[in-house]
Amino acid sequence: MDGLLIDSERVYTEVTNDILARYGKEMTWDIKAGLMGKPERDAAAHLLSFFPDLPADFTIDRYLDERRTGQDARWPHVQPLPGAVRLVRHLRRHGVPIAVATGSQRRNYELKSMHLMEALFGHFEGRVVCADDGLLAPGRGKPHPDIFLVTAERSLGRRVGMAEAGLASEEETTERAKGLVFEDAIPGVQAGKAAGMNVVWVPDPNLLALGSDTTTPLGPEQPDLTLKSLEDFVPEEWGLPPYDDDA
Repeated sequence: MDGLLIDSERVYTEVTNDILARYGKEMTWDIKAGLMGKPERDAAAHLLSFFPDLPADFTIDRYLDERRTGQDARWPHVQPLPGAVRLVRHLRRHGVPIAVATGSQRRNYELKSMHLMEALFGHFEGRVVCADDGLLAPGRGKPHPDIFLVTAERSLGRRVGMAEAGLASEEETTERAKGLVFEDAIPGVQAGKAAGMNVVWVPDPNLLALGSDTTTPLGPEQPDLTLKSLEDFVPEEWGLPPYDDDA
């Protein structure tokens, strides 16, 4: 969802850096890359680990409280990213099973989506799995594959099982290979590949720049396709109906 369907990653960056600026700190993109797609508390712990000299009273809970206040004021104004509305509406119109699998909390999902129900999120018809829905074991957010497997099983009715890759049955492995994951975040790409699914990566240009110095930021797990924007996705290349509008 974040950074793929809606322009919410910018909000995360702006609010966090407003907070850190009071202490002369900044969340750079090499830090942010490790946060994207992770559950809220895990991401916060990872962020603060880069700033060990922050005041002792600047705890994870304090950071999350301050961040939540800033974000809550901005969520009702986030807008869809290019290509998102067209793709989601197209897939629903042609009866392609679709769902949202997000590391966001349910309350945050609702704040981000309620003004976009008609345009975008209503087309998922309630098939949304959030990090705190009680369907994931503690510590099993992205890059673990669980959220995609749970979403496929619970929301889409696909028999994919929950066994780790290599332990799934032949039937489950075959079913997983039919899945197509869209992601912007590195942990999300890793999670999708760990789930045995195909992954289309639509990264922020800043993420791609991180890999230009030494190694690719993704590590050994590579996406099946990398795009600059969802506008560049060609459905028929994945066995899906071609776009039939003039957008």
